[in-house]
Amino acid sequence: MQRLAWLSSIVTDLIGVLAFCAVGRRSHDEGLSITGLATTAWPFLTGTVIGWLASRAWQRPTAVFPTGVVVWLCTVAVGMLLRKASSAGVAASFVVVAASVTAVLLLGWRAAVALTVRHRSDAR
Repeated sequence: MQRLAWLSSIVTDLIGVLAFCAVGRRSHDEGLSITGLATTAWPFLTGTVIGWLASRAWQRPTAVFPTGVVVWLCTVAVGMLLRKASSAGVAASFVVVAASVTAVLLLGWRAAVALTVRHRSDAR
């Protein structure tokens, strides 16, 4: 059961980051080719993996704090640093949008899990 929670949690985070990148590409009429999505997503996916390692997310993968917060902050910070290093855009407005959307995606599902668990405990 523990392994399933770990795997489903990292997959959920990676899908959230890919969804963020795909929606961003679509909103800027950049298309959704695999190559294009990979080009946009790799900095953020790298940040997500670093966040997982830094927070040891496999120990408490569904925790909003510290796991979710560390994963989210690394996703944004590392993602922006890698975009800057690879000469991709890091305009202030993009940083705000990326931070906001990834917060909803990476913290939101964890908060929903916590509320569900709390609700089930209260019902007993």
